[in-house]
Amino acid sequence: MALQKKQAERHGFEYFRTPGDVYEAVERGQLTSVEGNEHFILKEVSFPFTRPEVKNFIELLAEKYHEACGEELVVTSLTRPTNRQPRNASKLSVHQAGMAVDMRRSWNRNCRRWMADTLLTLEVNGVLDAMLEWHPQHYHVALFPSQYRQQGAEILEAGRRTHYQVTRGDTLWKIAKRHNTDVLAVKEMNGLRSSRIFEGQVLRLPSTGSR
Repeated sequence: MALQKKQAERHGFEYFRTPGDVYEAVERGQLTSVEGNEHFILKEVSFPFTRPEVKNFIELLAEKYHEACGEELVVTSLTRPTNRQPRNASKLSVHQAGMAVDMRRSWNRNCRRWMADTLLTLEVNGVLDAMLEWHPQHYHVALFPSQYRQQGAEILEAGRRTHYQVTRGDTLWKIAKRHNTDVLAVKEMNGLRSSRIFEGQVLRLPSTGSR
């Protein structure tokens, strides 16, 4: 989370201390309102406002997510002023800077896999910082607005996968098939001498598209 705070400082973002600060930022155009659509819903979001780039990210991510696995994305938190932070919140949280979004983790394995692949690709390319939190289960994502404008939206729109994290039961053949490539290409891309892979390993993917 230190990286998230550093990015907030790099972008010159102020931290909103009170609800009044949030509403003033909306009036100044620093924050914009977020409403659900056919691809995502807001669930118990106290302050439905965020940075313009984060709003664009949510809308585009939700559209691709809905297309890929048939579920609406559920957003559970956006901008949250300092005096409304939960007791267990990290002091490094950037919800107060309006650049973070929390999203519910699906019970559907295919949806979880799609989200993990997508967030990993964006994270490795320096567009965001993401983590899975467990109480309750959700993805915490801090978006880096300038990096998102430079390449993140393009990566997300194109549905490119540049990296993949191995999960239990994976084989190189399964991974290659899922990403429209072949085992030899994956091995060459990652300098693998054998087909042995391990859970948690991050593999680079050939730029041949994805399913």
